[in-house]
This record gives sequence, structure tokens and C-alpha cells, in this order.
Amino acid sequence: MKKISLIVLTLFGIMSTISCKKYLTIVPKTQMPQDVLFSTEGGFKDALTGVYIQMKDNSSYGGALTQTTIEQLSSSWDVTSNATDQRLGLFNYTDAGVQSSFEAIYAQQYKIISSVNAILGQIDSKKDVFSTPGLYELVKSEALSIRAYCHLDILRLFGPIPSDPSNGNTLPYVRVLSTSPNARIPFDEFQTLLLKDLTDAEALVKDIDPITKYTLAQLRAPGISSGFNPTDTYFAYRYLRMNYYAIKALQARAYLWFNMTDKAYEAAKLVIEAKNENGTTKFRFGTSADLTIKDFVLSSEHVFGLYDFDMFNKYTSRYSTGVLKKGSAATTITAQLYGTTGTDIRESGLWELVTLANASKVYVIKKYQAIDSKLVTASTDFKQIPMLRLSEMYLIAAETAPFTEGLNYFKSFRTARNIGQLVLPANAAALKTEIIKEYRKEFYAEGQGFFAYKRSNIAKASFLFAPSAATINYLVPLPKTEAI
Repeated sequence: MKKISLIVLTLFGIMSTISCKKYLTIVPKTQMPQDVLFSTEGGFKDALTGVYIQMKDNSSYGGALTQTTIEQLSSSWDVTSNATDQRLGLFNYTDAGVQSSFEAIYAQQYKIISSVNAILGQIDSKKDVFSTPGLYELVKSEALSIRAYCHLDILRLFGPIPSDPSNGNTLPYVRVLSTSPNARIPFDEFQTLLLKDLTDAEALVKDIDPITKYTLAQLRAPGISSGFNPTDTYFAYRYLRMNYYAIKALQARAYLWFNMTDKAYEAAKLVIEAKNENGTTKFRFGTSADLTIKDFVLSSEHVFGLYDFDMFNKYTSRYSTGVLKKGSAATTITAQLYGTTGTDIRESGLWELVTLANASKVYVIKKYQAIDSKLVTASTDFKQIPMLRLSEMYLIAAETAPFTEGLNYFKSFRTARNIGQLVLPANAAALKTEIIKEYRKEFYAEGQGFFAYKRSNIAKASFLFAPSAATINYLVPLPKTEAI
């Protein structure tokens, strides 16, 4: 990784968007030295908030790694002839526009990692500035797990197919903020470092994270009346941060990528079986009732989601205008994607036919449809980008558990989507095929479908919506600035 373009030594500009008035009245964020920022626990909180803001950038999870570039790789949207979106679906990696799209992702992911490393490089030596019990552990754990999250997606996009790790790019696992180039390392070393970050993050918060002790409803409404009244609201809203269960969910995703199936199952099962102190389920499947109240992202399933204040405007510019659309006939969605079940809540509740300015009609997904921030209330605010979901944990458990047990997880998943009447797969191979199909349906506009294809090295015949002219190529090249 080149040494200057991705690393800034003060406060990386990102903090200029944080509304922390006490610092804005002292010194501009872009000029604040690390020793000033990290002289208080508030400074560490501000820096970590800045990391989450970076993650919502359009070159990262606010767009490219959820809704745009990554979904264009799997031909999720109708395309314009001879444009970058078409060439992405054709795996034309030599095209300048395609290369630019990947370069933006690569740069933004390592910018996020650089910001995290700035925090981690200071937090232990400045531990004495933390006076709030548990805050040091939460901040450090979140930083470590975000570092692992971003590195995993860099690996999943730019790295090799996991079944053939010697054939593909090696990548740097960056743990120190530095102006020196970071060496690219073998796949197994990358794996070891990533899993260590998650193990260390888990150990820090396993016994103290409020999400293990309070319900999601309490975390959403901290106060005396809810029974959860922390002195610092930083301990609330844990479902919007890399919390303990998010770490376990990310472990499940990572272990699956590394084909460590027993550990993937163990981690996924822990999330699935998570309970509140009163015995109720911590995370629940979304229902048709949630879709009715316009909770199209099914927020009850979010083990970790990013709150995107601008989601209403993004939906308007991307979907309402037909920039991201799929087909003008219902059969594209109902038949090709969902198999015309007539009952699937996604088939009936997640897509709509819209009329564009030119009077043409197209289908758009409603997943990110949100209420205008000027009109939204606490009970109707679902502006969350899904990052780790309960449904993914069920699919991981279905794939990695012993067959009979896995079949039960898959049946539970299907029942939740109101397609429990479908015939269950007869063997492990058939189950895997059906699971991959569900990744495509379930995580449309979330980016996970392409990664499921790549992990299993799916052939073109099973690659839904692949253009006839496409030659499937999962080995995405490094940006030219990195290929040495």
C-alpha cells in the first residue's frame, strides 16, 4: 500500500463533519494534532465517531460496498450500454472506469483502517484519560473489530477465492499508522491477524457490553422509564456499533470465508440463541408487519447497522429516479429472483413499480426507502444500513451445522420469509445450492450476494442475471497504484 495517499497524521479531515462544538471552538478538526485529540476520553469518542462516518462514505458501505459497485459486479441493476456499470457486470477489469471504482473502494477502506489505527496507536498509552468505567474497553474493542471488518471486505473483494488462496492477490493487514509502505502478506498470515483482532475485541467487551444485559428496545430509548439509564448515552444504541454480538457475527462470517466451518457454526449459533435477561430472544426475524410500517431494512434483525442520516436523499437519487432499477416486467423479480412463490414477504413487500420522469416504468427495491428526516419520528426512523444480520447467521448455521441440524436452521429461515412450504433439500449439496440462492435474494443491495458467489466459486450457469457476454472472474485486480 502506498505510503502517503491513504494516511494522514493529524485527524484525517473526517472529523470536520462531527458536531462536537467544544472542539470546533478551539482548533479546526483538520489541524488538531493527535496528542490534543487523544488527551481526553471525549476525544477518543469523537475519533471513533469519525470512523463510523467514514464507513458511510459512498466509496464504502454508504454505496460501493453495499448498493452500487459491488452489486453491479453481480448484475443486480439494469445498465447503460458502454458505461462503467455495464463493464463491471462484464468483469472488464481493464476498463478505466472499472479500475477507478475499485481504486475508490480500496482507498476508502484503508483510510478507515488508518483512522482506527490512529486510535489504537494511542489508546493504551492514554488509558489513564478514561474515567468512565468500561469506556476504554468499548472504544478499543470497536476499533479492533472495525479494523477486522474492513480488512475482511478488502480480502473478500481483492483477495483470492478462499478455496485457492495461492492464486490471487496478497494484501497488507495494516495495524500501525505509519508513513512507511505496508508489506503484502500471505493469505494465512492475513487470516491469523484478522481473527486475532476479533478475539481481542471479544475479550474486551464480553462481560461489559450493555447489549448483553439490556434489550434492543431499552438501548433504543435510554432513560429512567426504559430501565436503562446510563450516565453516558455512548453506552446506548449498541446495535449501531460493533457490539459484542456483532463481533461474534463477524467471526461467523470470517470463519466461513476461511472454511473453518465448526467455528463458524459456533459463532453463528451464539448470535441466534442470544437472549435477554427475561429469556426473550435478543434479535428477531423481520416480518411482513415490519414491512407494513416501512421498516424495509428489517431493523430487528440488525446485529450491527450503520445509521445513515442521509438515507432519504440517497434513496431519492438512486432508486426513485431509476438509477438503480431491475426490469420493467414483474417476472424479472417475482419469477427469476424469487421463483414466483406468491408468499415470500420479500417478493411481495420489498419491490415496487415506479414511473420515471420519461413515463417509463421500472422496478426498484424499497430496502433503503426512508422517511424524510424532517418528518421522521423515533418510532419510524429506520435509516440503517444492514452490516450484520440475524438472517445471515441462520444461513451460516444452515451451511456449517451437521446436515439434519442445518436443515432445521434453513427451515426456520424459510418460515420467517413465509416460504416454509417449499420442499427442503435432500442432501448437503442441494442445501448449499439453495443457501446460495437465498444469499442472492436476501442480501440484494447489501453486497453479500457477490461474496457468496465468490466464496463458492459459483459457475456462470448459477450466477443469476449474469450477462450472456460475461466471463465470470472473481479475481479483482489491485488498483494500479498498488500493483508493484
